[in-house]
Amino acid sequence: MAAVLESIMLICFGLSWPLNAYKAWKARTAAGTSWQFILLITLGYFAGIAAKFVSGEITWVLAVYFLNVVFLAANWGVYFRNRRLDAATELRAA
Repeated sequence: MAAVLESIMLICFGLSWPLNAYKAWKARTAAGTSWQFILLITLGYFAGIAAKFVSGEITWVLAVYFLNVVFLAANWGVYFRNRRLDAATELRAA
């Protein structure tokens, strides 16, 4: 039952990342995006993955962790793309 509940939590978080990446993609700006927040979440997922390996609980839940890391990587990609767009906009305005 604990694995099911953990998976539900991970799925809820995991679904938010593609939605966030899409919204940021459409916004075309990194304004309002906190790289510190994304970094903390990234570290949290890696700590969760490490905990699974340390405890020896290598189950299907680990796949959900890795899927979330993929979604989070997309957010990093969009963040850096939007920073480049912001920098280009600032150059044009100068």
